[in-house]
Amino acid sequence: MAPIGASPDAGSSDQEIPDLELIKACQGGDSRAFESLVTRHRGKVYAMVQNMIKNEADAWDLSQEVFLKVWKALPKFEARAKFSTWLYRITHNVVYDWLRKRKIDGAGELDDGVLNQSDIAAGARTSPAYQARPDEALQNSELGSKINRALATLNTEHRETIVLREVQGLDYKEIAKVMECSLGTVMSRLYYARKKLQSLLSDEKGTN
Repeated sequence: MAPIGASPDAGSSDQEIPDLELIKACQGGDSRAFESLVTRHRGKVYAMVQNMIKNEADAWDLSQEVFLKVWKALPKFEARAKFSTWLYRITHNVVYDWLRKRKIDGAGELDDGVLNQSDIAAGARTSPAYQARPDEALQNSELGSKINRALATLNTEHRETIVLREVQGLDYKEIAKVMECSLGTVMSRLYYARKKLQSLLSDEKGTN
């Protein structure tokens, strides 16, 4: 399997092949098809892990672990869910296993609430690139640094929900599948996380 940080070998045509076709090829033992899947999705996986644990070295290791688990589990993938949702679920499990081993408590008090659509999180959508991490745009700006500092203050579940929604672009149902929780819980976590981010960013702005 190609390392997560390796340069892609595949040609541009690989980007036009649907995930499901690559998965079928992988299930038939085609390692190059798996390398194409890794190349296509590694940026998003790394961004999710790094935003959750805020440790670059561990994020690379955990991203590699995610794809090792994906390779082992692919023969049982039945396409009942989108591949990306299934991939993020594996990523979620790897990160939470890592956190539990370090006795880091990611739980917080959560109340179901109604999401106010006008409460827009201070975040940015980013796309994976071969030469840069998906969250590079955030890190290369003053606002991005403030956002990252604010994200680091959220508990693990709130931070993961924000990352899945605002960075990875998943809808509420997909987030619920990844985190194995109800839609109400997803909405509640987004609401309170956005409120806290807005408050922290406003406080920091006021001190400058």
